[in-house]
Amino acid sequence: MLFLQIGLIIVLFLTLQAIEWETSVAKPADTSGLTPKIIMEETPPATITPETTPPPPPPKMLIDKIEPIEDDELDKEDATLSTDLEFDEISEVIDIVDPDDPEDIIYNVLGVEEVPLFPGCDALASNEKRKACLNDKVNSFVTKNFNTGIGEDLNLTGTNLVLVMFTVDTQGKITDIKTRAPHPRLEEEARRVINKLPKMEPGRQGGKAVPVQYSIPIRFRIQD
Repeated sequence: MLFLQIGLIIVLFLTLQAIEWETSVAKPADTSGLTPKIIMEETPPATITPETTPPPPPPKMLIDKIEPIEDDELDKEDATLSTDLEFDEISEVIDIVDPDDPEDIIYNVLGVEEVPLFPGCDALASNEKRKACLNDKVNSFVTKNFNTGIGEDLNLTGTNLVLVMFTVDTQGKITDIKTRAPHPRLEEEARRVINKLPKMEPGRQGGKAVPVQYSIPIRFRIQD
């Protein structure tokens, strides 16, 4: 009987130990029935603004002051100028003459006794002042009317020269226009402008109306 009681006590003890062991060991959670949730965040596309460079300003064309020149300057060859027109064939310059038929003589503006009178210059007394007034008026007229956009169209650079020669006849009209320039369009433009000059009082030699030749260089610079 004693052994039976001892055996029961041992069995009960072992049973309690087994129960405590199972309670202390935690079972891992069963995640087999769960579906993982993935969150996708949409990132807006990057916007790239291209850098824009403003176009360069158009080149500026400046017309230098126009002054009358001696005819021998027109005989000098310039590598940048067209040689289609030979200026050395222009009528000779005569300062003081006593010909049988003075109407056949073309006088130079620098040597004629009385220069042609540009409108607005007739109030001046001396020939030198009238000559200066004529130069200023022609200079202003050409600068105002010459189409400077032609240089940009032709992609010209630096300083360019257009040589112009014309005659104020005995009626005060512009005749016999001759030009030389780096491009035919510049020659055409120079002729167009000179043809627009107003009618003048003709130049005089010995009190008689005579044709007077006038030469001008039109120099213009194209600035970048």
